[in-house]
Amino acid sequence: MAPKSKSQRNVFQDVGFEAEEAGNLKVRAMLMTEVEKFIRTNKLTQKEAAVRLGVTQPRVSDLIRGKIGLFSVDTLIGMLTHAGLVVDVRVKRAAA
Repeated sequence: MAPKSKSQRNVFQDVGFEAEEAGNLKVRAMLMTEVEKFIRTNKLTQKEAAVRLGVTQPRVSDLIRGKIGLFSVDTLIGMLTHAGLVVDVRVKRAAA
């Protein structure tokens, strides 16, 4: 069995994506999780969620199905903002 390599604290980088793409995927996954949490917490149907998020029901379906490639960071922030949520972005120096 091969020795385990140290995790990069980003599952996307751990599975082989380059750092820049892995960072983008991680942010999108986090935002998608927040949208899903909003839908679950408010017990919304996909149709109700679409209205609250300012998108179509098929877009909500794509999100629930985890189709990360169909959503940009901008789109996800727009959905959260449309729902009345505040997105707070923090940047920190990478560990050496």
